[in-house]
Amino acid sequence: MLSQKQAEEAIVANFDEKERDGNGKEEERVEEPQPMFSMKSLLWHGGSVWDAWFSCASNQVAQVLLTLPYSFSQLGMLSGVLLQLFYGFMGSWTAYLISVLYVEYRTRKEKENVSFKNHVIQWFEVLDGLLGPYWKAIGLAFNCTFLLFGSVIQLIACASNIYYINDRLDKRTWTYIFGACCATTVFIPSFHNYRIWSFLGLAMTTYTAWYLTIAALVNGQVEGVTHSAPTKLVLYFTGATNILYTFGGHAVTVEIMHAMWKPQKFKYIYLVATLYVFTLTLPSAAAMYWAFGDQLLTHSNAFSLLPKSGFRDAAVILMLIHQFITFGFACTPLYFVWEKVIGMHDTKSICLRALARLPVVIPIWFLAIIFPFFGPINSAVGALLVSFTVYIIPSLAHMLTYRKASARQNAAEKPPFFLPSWTAMYVVNAFVVVWVLVVGFGLGGWASMDNFVKQVDTFGLFAKCYQCPKPPVAAPAPQQPEKQH
Repeated sequence: MLSQKQAEEAIVANFDEKERDGNGKEEERVEEPQPMFSMKSLLWHGGSVWDAWFSCASNQVAQVLLTLPYSFSQLGMLSGVLLQLFYGFMGSWTAYLISVLYVEYRTRKEKENVSFKNHVIQWFEVLDGLLGPYWKAIGLAFNCTFLLFGSVIQLIACASNIYYINDRLDKRTWTYIFGACCATTVFIPSFHNYRIWSFLGLAMTTYTAWYLTIAALVNGQVEGVTHSAPTKLVLYFTGATNILYTFGGHAVTVEIMHAMWKPQKFKYIYLVATLYVFTLTLPSAAAMYWAFGDQLLTHSNAFSLLPKSGFRDAAVILMLIHQFITFGFACTPLYFVWEKVIGMHDTKSICLRALARLPVVIPIWFLAIIFPFFGPINSAVGALLVSFTVYIIPSLAHMLTYRKASARQNAAEKPPFFLPSWTAMYVVNAFVVVWVLVVGFGLGGWASMDNFVKQVDTFGLFAKCYQCPKPPVAAPAPQQPEKQH
């Protein structure tokens, strides 16, 4: 019997070989590495470990960076820090489970001589291959809904951010404009082509995070600042589910893995990406809460409390560009699903595929106009969708895939070195399922929906300018004394 090391080396060799079709003929991989100094390779054609790391880190910290101070004002400093660490490591664990299940699925299919030429493997297909059609339906429903609202959030965030530079247009009008701009992501074929965008996106959020940190510290504490959180259970669990959402970028994990030349190397990439994200989210959220305290309860976008300056405008512009990138990250798996539904996934023409993808953007655009609630929608999505898509489904799928002794014995990936027992993995997975089901979905769902309904009652659907400062009321002009004739 092969040792674990030999088995892993065999998998690596298998993934590196050319794929074979059913007739045994060799065919080239869909994407081949380009020459080292090719401009196309440098800017467009990525599949390395570094590309995957940039994609994971860039995809985690987008508009959530601006709502974490709002979450700290609901949770308090201690809970905010501890929950970030807790959900960050829990998210890294379930990303690891997804990578293991992908390798298991792909290994089984390649033994059956299945070719993935011009086909991107997605999470619902992994569930289908390992657990059957019911799991496919569940995974497809949760993943697509999560990605749909994730894209909606990006559009809302774009309108919210640009308003702090140019308030001559209301946020709803800016949503129309950015919806049209983000629709251009239909021309980006796959995650192979996000190399330069992922790198730039992470650089942009790094600047923004440290701008928030430094600006809050330089600005100092506002007069009469108070730090009363936590005060209400509703607010506490709303903030907690926003952090749950922060570390839930797994909806594109399988697509990022499939874009790698050696997908089996993904296992710990998400953990390393999360450790870097901690250096951005913890200082910025803590500094903003220290400086502004309870004022953040009514300002879900951190930019709204900082004074206008060139540095702030630069951060806003960089975040706008990054949110365009993140919109593409969230929408690309939806594009793939839609292409497969209408039979266009194998089409090589970029223009034809772009035209076929446009119907995906329209409902996203419409929903962003209906629900322009920046912070509350993050929490609702975190509780109702991320809890299942990112945490519960991967944990249950791993437990069920390896429930039989024969499956464990023939597993493509054995338990990790830091948790070498299948029983220990089962215990950790069971803990994740119970915790997220009770705290994330149960309590978090109740709190976030209660908060969301209050926003709808306060501002109404199709709000023209959500949380915009009210224009000053002009004083009545003094009456002129009547002239005596």
